[in-house]
Amino acid sequence: MKYGLLALMLSAFAVSALADDAAPDKSDYTLLNPTPDADLRSFNTDRPPKANSPYTVDAGHFQYETDIAVFGYGDTDGVRTQAWTVVDPTLKWGLTNTIDAELQITPYESVVAKSAANTTSVSGVGDTVARLKINVLGDDRGAVAVALLPYVKRPTAQSGLGNGKVEGGLILPISFSAPGGFTVIVMPEGDYLKDTAVSGFHLAFDFLINVSHPLDKRWTFYTEVFTSQSFQAREKPIYTLDEALTYALSPNMQLDLGSNFSLNGVAPRAQLYTGLSQRF
Repeated sequence: MKYGLLALMLSAFAVSALADDAAPDKSDYTLLNPTPDADLRSFNTDRPPKANSPYTVDAGHFQYETDIAVFGYGDTDGVRTQAWTVVDPTLKWGLTNTIDAELQITPYESVVAKSAANTTSVSGVGDTVARLKINVLGDDRGAVAVALLPYVKRPTAQSGLGNGKVEGGLILPISFSAPGGFTVIVMPEGDYLKDTAVSGFHLAFDFLINVSHPLDKRWTFYTEVFTSQSFQAREKPIYTLDEALTYALSPNMQLDLGSNFSLNGVAPRAQLYTGLSQRF
């Protein structure tokens, strides 16, 4: 597995290095010297599925990507849970042509758990996540694009909604243009997370494969398989199947809706969501 992933990354670097020879020179654009509208790359977002795009927000431009609402439910060991998240925007600022800064905030979320014995409910502010997306290949041109996406979670969540600890990790989104108009994203991720029952920390590894295809000039369909593998003892892996659609309201604005389904009963049985993204 690790050798296959290494070969994949090396191939991506080689192919995109050749493809980027003809990319336009936009190195002079910065947060204070914005990219002209005529030179903007196509509108790209890190939603609706779990996959992140390797493309950054152009220098000097702002973009938000938010859930309008997320509803999830599950049933594990006789405990039924229902969870809501309402408007949790990721705010993005283009710093240079290949780097953007991102901040995800969650003003409100709610979790209700019911068992035969009792019902518990907690709601309030969620955690805050700061990220830096650094495109290393293919931001403006080429069949392959690669980015580094380090992140840090600040524990701002209401008690009962978060674990109260700083966590972080590194995401590596790699995008390929495939025959027939398909786009494929593979995305390994390494995380440093707090242990569930004790005071220590452990490593976790996530991986997904995402395939998308435009249905017409406005609609795009996404399908994705995702897994999260924890190195904490006795913690079960997570497997999900995710489906989503986007609808382009304009060249700089899109609506989305989607669903995530647990394949082994560890993650919530289903999550349903709708969201909105816009670039300025």
